[in-house]
Amino acid sequence: MAFSSMRAFAEKLEAEKELIRITEPVATELEITALADREMKSPNGGRALLIEKPLLPNGSISSFPVLINAFGSRRRMALALEVTDVDEITDQIAFLLKAKPPRSLADAWTLLREGFDLIHTRPSRVTTGPCKEVVHRLDDGWDKFSLADVPVLKCWPRDGGPFVTLPTVYTQDPDSGDRNIGMYRMQIFDGRTTGMHWQLHKVAARHGKRYYETGQRMPVAVCLGGDPVMPFCAMAPMPDGLDEILLAGFLRKKSVPLVKCETIDLEVPAHSDFVIEGYIDPTEPLRPEGPFGDHTGFYTPVDGYPAFHVTCITHRRDAIYPATIVGKPPMEDLYMGQASARLFLPVFKMNFPEIVDMALPAEGVFHNLVFVSIRKQYPYQAYKIMHGLWGMGQMMFTKIIVVVDAHVNVHDTSDVLFHLCANIDPQRDSLLTKGPCDSLDHAPSVANIGSHIGFDATSKLAGEGYPREWPEECALPATLLEEMEKRFPRGR
Repeated sequence: MAFSSMRAFAEKLEAEKELIRITEPVATELEITALADREMKSPNGGRALLIEKPLLPNGSISSFPVLINAFGSRRRMALALEVTDVDEITDQIAFLLKAKPPRSLADAWTLLREGFDLIHTRPSRVTTGPCKEVVHRLDDGWDKFSLADVPVLKCWPRDGGPFVTLPTVYTQDPDSGDRNIGMYRMQIFDGRTTGMHWQLHKVAARHGKRYYETGQRMPVAVCLGGDPVMPFCAMAPMPDGLDEILLAGFLRKKSVPLVKCETIDLEVPAHSDFVIEGYIDPTEPLRPEGPFGDHTGFYTPVDGYPAFHVTCITHRRDAIYPATIVGKPPMEDLYMGQASARLFLPVFKMNFPEIVDMALPAEGVFHNLVFVSIRKQYPYQAYKIMHGLWGMGQMMFTKIIVVVDAHVNVHDTSDVLFHLCANIDPQRDSLLTKGPCDSLDHAPSVANIGSHIGFDATSKLAGEGYPREWPEECALPATLLEEMEKRFPRGR
C-alpha cells in the first residue's frame, strides 16, 4: 500500500524502530545538522530523526516538524519503496526488459516507459487533495505566511543561508509539454524568493533555456514530502523524456494523483506535504547563489543561478518538512544513490551483457568512483565497458572507473582495491580521456570540463600484450572450508 504522506512514512519508521523523536527544541541553524550528521555516520546509517520543535532563527518554534535521515540506510530505503530489499525492484525491471529484449539503450528506455505505463502507473487527475488543505497566496495582503515560517535548515557554518535540500522540482518543456521532476537545492533569499540551482547538464536547465530564448516567465512548482518515492524518483538518473511520475507509480504500485496548482499551469502530486508555486523571470539577471556545503564534502563557491519567485504556498494541516544534509560521506544520500544504481543495473546489463555487478562506493560521493565487474572473454573488453558507461547519461560525470573480473565483490572496497593494486601495470592498464564533469566538482581547472580515468584490473590476456601465464589466486577448497566450519563452528 503506497504511503499517503510523509507523516505516514514517519509512523512506519517509528513502528519499525527506525526513528528517534527529538522532543526538545533544536535550532534549524546548524544544530539539526550536528544531530543528523552524527546519526548518519553511525553504524548502518543510524536512525531517522523527527525534530518535533524546530527552532526558527527568529526564536519561535515552527509548527512543522522536521524529518531527516529518513532514507539513510539500506533498510529505510527498502521501507520507503515498500519492499524487503531494493534488489526486488531490480528484479522487476529486469523482468520487464526480458519480456522483449531491447537492441539499444533507446529501446531499453522505451520498453521501460511502456512497461511502467501498463502497470497501474499512469497518473490520475483529481480536483483537490491534502496538499491544498491550507492555501497561502502570497499576493494577498492579509496573508503574512512566507518561507520564513518553514523550518528550512542552514546546514554548514559558511553556507550562504538556509537551503531547501530535499525538494522535488517540477518543470515542463514548453515545446513538447514533457514533464521533468528534478532535485535542485534552493537557497532562501527572503520570504518569497529562492535560488534555483539547476546545473548546466540538467533537464530543467534545458527547459529553462527555451524560456530564456522566448522571454516568457517559466512556471515552476516545488513539492516537499508526500509519498517517499517522490524524492527518490526526482534524484534517479532518468533519461530525458521518461516521466518520473510513471516511475513513481511503478514503485508505489498505485497511480500518482495529480492536482492543478493554484497560480501556475502545472500539475503536482495531491498527497504532497508542501507545494511551493512560482516562476522564473528570464528577463532578470542570474543571482549569486552559495556557498553551500555540498555532497563533495567541500563548499561549492558562489555562482549565478536563476531566482525563483514564490506566488503561493499550500500544505497539509499536519505537514512534516522533509530535509537532508550533504557533506563528507557517509551521509543519507549514499543510500539513495546506491538504490538508484541498483534500480537501473538491468538497463546497464541489457546494453552490456558481460556486466555482472556495479557499485558506487561511499568515498566516490555518487558518481566520482564506479566499480564494475565483468565476465571477460576477449582483449580490451574492459575498455569497451569504460567507454560505454561514460556514454550513458549521468555516468558521463564519473571520474574513475575500475573494471574487475566476475568473481570480485564490487561492494567490498577492500576486495576491489586488492585486485586493482595486484592486477594493473599503470601504463598498460589505464585509460585517460576528457569530457563533461559535474558542475559541483572543484577539482577541474575549468568548470564543467574535466578528465576521466579508467583502470583495467581484470586478468590479462595474451592479446593485451601479456606474454606470460596469468597466475592463479590462492584459495582453499570450498569443501575443506565447509568441513572445518562444521568441526570448529565460529564463536563456539
